[in-house]
Amino acid sequence: MNSIAQMDVATLKQRLQRGEALNLIDVREHDEVVHGMITGAKHIPMGEIPDRLDEIERTEEIIFICRGGVRSERVCEYLQHVNIAGAVNLTGGMIAWAELENED
Repeated sequence: MNSIAQMDVATLKQRLQRGEALNLIDVREHDEVVHGMITGAKHIPMGEIPDRLDEIERTEEIIFICRGGVRSERVCEYLQHVNIAGAVNLTGGMIAWAELENED
């Protein structure tokens, strides 16, 4: 199995600020995303990923987000297993994103 590509929140923020059109998927549960999501992210809870593969746009890079980076990494591993390329884990997830946003 290949290693999972990782992206830190600072890199994601810079890319979003440059106006890049990124494929973001938030895999947190419904009760978590009500507290906020990264603008432009699509919500597909982790447990629904296998049944909603057709909703994942196949792009060169698909950035997965969760609360702390663990669930999204598991999703990336699953996608590798089913031969869907381009999965990238957002290291630190929304916890790191919130910390970065609070620095501004």
